[in-house]
Amino acid sequence: MTDIIDGRAVAEGIRSDLGESIETLKAEGVTPGLATVLMSDDPASETYVSMKQRDCEEVGINGIHIEIDPEAPAEELYDTIDDLNEDPDVHGILVQMPVPDHIDSQKVLRAIDAEKDADGFHPENVGMLVAGHPRFKPCTPHGVQKLLESAGVDPEGKDVVIVGRSNIVGKPLANLLIQKAEGGNATVTVCHSRTDDLPAKTREADVVVAACGVPELIDGSMLSEGVTVIDVGVNRVDVAEQSSAGSQTDSDESDNEKGYELVGDVDFESAKEKASAITPVPGGVGPMTRAMLLYNTVKAAGEQTGIDVELP
Repeated sequence: MTDIIDGRAVAEGIRSDLGESIETLKAEGVTPGLATVLMSDDPASETYVSMKQRDCEEVGINGIHIEIDPEAPAEELYDTIDDLNEDPDVHGILVQMPVPDHIDSQKVLRAIDAEKDADGFHPENVGMLVAGHPRFKPCTPHGVQKLLESAGVDPEGKDVVIVGRSNIVGKPLANLLIQKAEGGNATVTVCHSRTDDLPAKTREADVVVAACGVPELIDGSMLSEGVTVIDVGVNRVDVAEQSSAGSQTDSDESDNEKGYELVGDVDFESAKEKASAITPVPGGVGPMTRAMLLYNTVKAAGEQTGIDVELP
């Protein structure tokens, strides 16, 4: 029988455990603070941010939300980030992507204090991850690690194929899984749009992670018996026309409009016939991404204040 990995349940367990860590900080007079900055009028981005702020409220993190006119000059965003960097009550900063075209997204990432980089995308934090000493693990890759752990799947010695090479999921996840550390020691292959004979690669895998943003690209014929499948993709698909209307990776609950359904990068029905364990969409990786953002904020608060907190 295929194990359906319940990301919502795993995320709730992490959130519950973080509550104890937050109480430890509060007993020392510190309330973890997460600042979200939105410079967009995109409804999906607005929804993502509101969900993150709701998560903060539910676990006892101080959520600070700042909205900036998308037409405002870049300096307004950078000045806002500078102010948050200097605020001792703000321990984590997240600028919701994408930003407007006149903003350099890489410059935005570099502007955030590396010690407050709750997403783990500052170049300094990327370098620390690659070197094997991560300060903050990027939220979605860390969530994937936690899901594998919850399913009793130890990556050590296993062949893992990651389909997708983004800076948000594919690359950092590959770096996490090859580390000589708990939750790592895997042999990792990263596939992408230029990969020859993708099915031949995925059929050799013990674990397949789909993170390419292509609806139902991977089906059961591309998998071996007993494989573990982690589906990171969330795509809104027109039910009538079966055409993709976009994808996202940091939320799985924001788009349930009538006439659409959410599907992953994996054809769930055919894949579950081969898989020993698989994540659903929605309800798999999405909740974990948000839970690990809270995790990074609590970790940052402890490190910035010198308070020892036990993290789940």
